[in-house]
Amino acid sequence: MLMDKADLAKAIYQTSHITGEFLLRSGQVSQEYFDKYLFEADPNLLRAIATHLTPLVPPGIDALAGLEMGGIPVVTLLSQLTGHPALFVRKAAKSYGTCKLAEGGDLQGKHLVIIEDVVTSGGQINLSVEALRQLGAKVTDVLCVIDREAGGVENLAAADLRLHALFTMSELKQSLAA
Repeated sequence: MLMDKADLAKAIYQTSHITGEFLLRSGQVSQEYFDKYLFEADPNLLRAIATHLTPLVPPGIDALAGLEMGGIPVVTLLSQLTGHPALFVRKAAKSYGTCKLAEGGDLQGKHLVIIEDVVTSGGQINLSVEALRQLGAKVTDVLCVIDREAGGVENLAAADLRLHALFTMSELKQSLAA
């Protein structure tokens, strides 16, 4: 049975929200953190997340591109539900073997949508998209599970990217009051 979006928000918050002092990839320090691996490791939550992300996938794309590491579980299940091929994008190309930045298929001329778990500033997304574009990919949209509302929307927009979040941090917090 499909979990409704309000129940999903509560479940994500209750499963993955922790407090303390955390240094984020963006360099910001936060007193709260969403341990995405806790919701990504739960098969029921991950399926519900991917199911609710499915309608956010923009039309006309060729593939879903999950960013290392948190975007990989989400893109894998989302690929299964949508039928779109999945690509697995590293932070940097391998220095051995195939030396690829992205595994799973050709990038040249492909319209990709980036899949990420949590977005703070969007810094790594911008770096990854720049590298994908240099390899000939077309990227205009980013889907994420949680937008921390810490500048990601604006920073991605500056790189001609639209962020589509399943939830914002505010929505997850409000889910407890409902």
